Parts: sequence; C-alpha cells; structure tokens
Amino acid sequence: MPRNKKKIILGITGATGVIYGVKMLETMHKKNVEIHLVITEAGLKNIEIETSYKPEDIKKLAAKVYDIDDLTAPIASGSCITDGMVVIPCTIKTLSAIANSFNYNLLVRAADVTLKERRRLVLVVRETPLHEGHLELMLKVTRMGGIVMPPVPSFYHSPKSIDDIISQTIGKILDLFGVDAHLFERWGNNFNE
Repeated sequence: MPRNKKKIILGITGATGVIYGVKMLETMHKKNVEIHLVITEAGLKNIEIETSYKPEDIKKLAAKVYDIDDLTAPIASGSCITDGMVVIPCTIKTLSAIANSFNYNLLVRAADVTLKERRRLVLVVRETPLHEGHLELMLKVTRMGGIVMPPVPSFYHSPKSIDDIISQTIGKILDLFGVDAHLFERWGNNFNE
C-alpha cells in the first residue's frame, strides 16, 4: 500500500548548531512529514544550552521519539520503510561511527540501516576547520551513498536574519527529499519571468 506522506528519521547530535535540528523538526512538522526522532544525550543538553526550547517541547513535534539506546526500535531494521534520514547537526564522532558502521547507539544504527537499504542519508556535519581524517570520513560516507552537507550559508537570496540563513540550509536539505518548504528564494527565479 503506497504511503501518502513522507516518513523521515531525524537524528540530532551534540554538535553546536542544534538550532538547525530544531528548525528541521519544526519545518517537517509544518509540512506534514512523519518524523521519527532520535536525539543523543549531548543533543538534549545543547538544546537547552544553545536555544530557548525545552527538549520535551520539541519532542512533541515528532510522530515517534526513540531512546538513543533502544536498538530494538523499528528504525533499527531495514523492514521499517522510510524515505531516509537526516542527522542535523552531525558531530564528527557520529560521522566516524556511521562511516565505520560502528552501531553503538540507535542513531548510528538507523543511519547504517538507511545506507544498507540504499535510502537517502544526509549528514549535516558541523565542524570547522576540517583535517584530513574528517575529510576521509566524509568521502567514505559519500562513497557508501550518503550525502554530506555542511551548513554552509549562501547569500544570493539576500538573507536578513540568522533565521533566513538557517532556513536556506533546511530548504536545501528538504529539496533532497522532494519536500519544497518554500523557505528561501531560489536562484534564477526572477530570470524565468
């Protein structure tokens, strides 16, 4: 039976920039995406450190929230059909675990399953500067079928606020899943008139 709405796993780790994960969650919720949420302990702490949100409030936006240590959760199996997964923000530790199939928690296991089932996996790696080891991990994940998309802002849409910059990144990620959230002005729109 075909599904009539997107079903996406959202992982939030403890990298700085947790507002990207919160904005992704809010936007997918508004676009009626079925969200399956996994947040690391450090991710929960960063929500409280870096934002005015409470973890319990953002969890309410997900269809299902999983414990980070529950390796029996449905998303730990390829038989759980999804449209893919986004890890936003993604720490280097999580990138390394995914690149090396080191399934020590549910977030990494869900990402591993996403790759093995050839579903879309987007890692929004939040680290700078990058050394050779980081780049090798990114290359490894890319060769496995994942998409590495650091939150690098663009300015052609003339952002006026930090939210405009964050929204453009979220919009680009959702484009990869076929969800047009109308979060930013697309390049060339005025050329088609």
